[in-house]
Amino acid sequence: MPSTADLPTVFPIFPLSGAVLFPRATMPLNIFEPRYLDMVRDAQAGAGIIGMIQPRDAGGPGDPPVYDVGCAGRLDRVEETGDGRLLIALEGLCRFRVVEELTCTTLYRQVSADFGPFLSDLEPPAAHGTVDRERLLALLKAYLDDRGLEAEWDALHRIDDETLVSALAMLCPFDTPEKQALLEEPTLTGRAKAVMLLLQFETMAADPTSAAPH
Repeated sequence: MPSTADLPTVFPIFPLSGAVLFPRATMPLNIFEPRYLDMVRDAQAGAGIIGMIQPRDAGGPGDPPVYDVGCAGRLDRVEETGDGRLLIALEGLCRFRVVEELTCTTLYRQVSADFGPFLSDLEPPAAHGTVDRERLLALLKAYLDDRGLEAEWDALHRIDDETLVSALAMLCPFDTPEKQALLEEPTLTGRAKAVMLLLQFETMAADPTSAAPH
């Protein structure tokens, strides 16, 4: 398990709307912009840490302001492609709160961060029993059925509660503020309940005649 000693207080950030990383989860990324190629190479040469964080307004000119909370990820895999891109995987370590964005000479952005409010992320993952898995999976099935989608149900039943909830929070196409609320939710139980509410709301919004699973 990582410790506070593994977490630098200054590191680059990758602002990406709709993308949230959770501790112990893995996020694959396709890097092609020159400034982010520089960011990955500099991170490889340094602490290997990149902060995933969402911009508050991705549509405005220049670098948009970012949310106060993101998640630090460690470079787990970096592969170069033949056309100049980098395929990377970030392993989520711990959420952080932005203290300030730094004025720097790099093309990519950097922040000073505080991990203090989220040190529980460094503790062992929660065991089964903290999440109403039966209801969560039933709501997920209704959500996917409404969209004509399938899931690897055997795999979903095998993974632990935290991995299941984090995967749904990361992969489901919820709105940016909704994803941010999931990221900032302090507990796994609270996050699971929020995911269930979002799945239920999205299903009922798409089909008002549908009934939520009990």
